Amino acid sequence: MAHIATLLIVEDEPETANLLERYFQGQGYEVLTATSGEEALALARERPPNLVVLDIRLPDIDGFEVFRQLRAHRKTREIPVIFLTERGGREDRLVGLELGAYDYIPKPFGLQELRARVQNILRRPQAEPALDRLTGLPGRPMILEHLREQAGHVEWAVVLIGLDGLKAFGERYGFIARDDAIRAVGLVLAGVNHESGDPFFLGHLGEGWFVVIGERHLLSPAAERMVARLKNVLPYFYPLQDVEKCPEDLPPLRVMTAQVQGTEGLFRHPEDVLSQLQERKRAIP
Repeated sequence: MAHIATLLIVEDEPETANLLERYFQGQGYEVLTATSGEEALALARERPPNLVVLDIRLPDIDGFEVFRQLRAHRKTREIPVIFLTERGGREDRLVGLELGAYDYIPKPFGLQELRARVQNILRRPQAEPALDRLTGLPGRPMILEHLREQAGHVEWAVVLIGLDGLKAFGERYGFIARDDAIRAVGLVLAGVNHESGDPFFLGHLGEGWFVVIGERHLLSPAAERMVARLKNVLPYFYPLQDVEKCPEDLPPLRVMTAQVQGTEGLFRHPEDVLSQLQERKRAIP
């Protein structure tokens, strides 16, 4: 390695944490340690590591939620993660890998095997993937590139469409259900986009937020159709028994949207456009 890589070890068992810290320091790594999920998130945002070794069973929030919050934050979304846990069951392994973890190692583990997996991951290119892992739609790099191509033109617009309330939804029904809801939003928007005959650019910013980019005089009515279709399908995101039994107790999901137009002036950077969208988003009644 051309530089000293930093590892973040998230482990609440002191002996295991100390063992890993001493071992990887001896291998030439800089090692940060955290004993809880919240401490791990704070450390990762303050000093983003090159890789996270993450226990699932933590005293506050579990490792899956730590992973999801890492993916939701701009500074930490592309940090590779290895799940290290006592849970050796197939279901937990599938959850970890489906979320996008690079590896999953059950305890007890061999230090040399763990070191080899860490080294293999750190040797991989760290470029942000062009397509979002969850939806298969163009991700942030392609969105920014498409916005960059609009520079110098005024006949363009970008619409943000997404869901507010996914955190509570995930806490009630689990993160797999939340992922399924996000995928469903992408499929709904892609379906309406395809019906337009001359599809607009559709990308996934992350979590439940999507952007549509195109000629401004054509985009607004298409975006209205997308929002209307999404509102119509929201009830199907919930388990049928919950909808029938106590609809008033369902964690609310709200469709949010915002728009920026090229006629508003030239933006210095595509990120400025995305910031404006976030500031302007409003709920659709």
